Amino acid sequence: MAGRTRRSPSAAIAADPVAALEGRLGHRFAQRALLVRALTHASYAAEHAPAEPQDPLAFLGDAALGLVVAEHLVGAEPAAAVGRLTPRRAALVADDALARWAVTLDLGPLLRLGRGAEQTGGRATTSILATTLEAVLGALYLDAGLPAVRHVVGRLAGWHDGRVVG
Repeated sequence: MAGRTRRSPSAAIAADPVAALEGRLGHRFAQRALLVRALTHASYAAEHAPAEPQDPLAFLGDAALGLVVAEHLVGAEPAAAVGRLTPRRAALVADDALARWAVTLDLGPLLRLGRGAEQTGGRATTSILATTLEAVLGALYLDAGLPAVRHVVGRLAGWHDGRVVG
């Protein structure tokens, strides 16, 4: 094919930030629209109909995250009292922790924000980053199920490949 240049896979990923995110997650989405929606803040959706906001995905991702974290904690300490596990779970799913994971995944630059959220520094806001991380987990759950969420959360938390440690 004379005259055509082929881009390397790394150049293609650089040109497609969503593909780069898929690489960081270790999951290629069959339903890529879910991942794009997970990156769409309500302020953007309000300004750009018919874009759909991330909120329902964040709701689902919060539930999946809570289950994965609880499962890990109980697997790691099956005899631990609930009073010991609850604060540990709360620390792992707190906005500050989730925002750090969002930064690790470099979600901020990928966010689709409305003008107001953009002007007030929404890309670096703890609550927006935490909600976006939850939305990404919700999208991951819908695309590939709980095992995929376990894997990603396990990697972010530094667990053994996302498997419950027993």
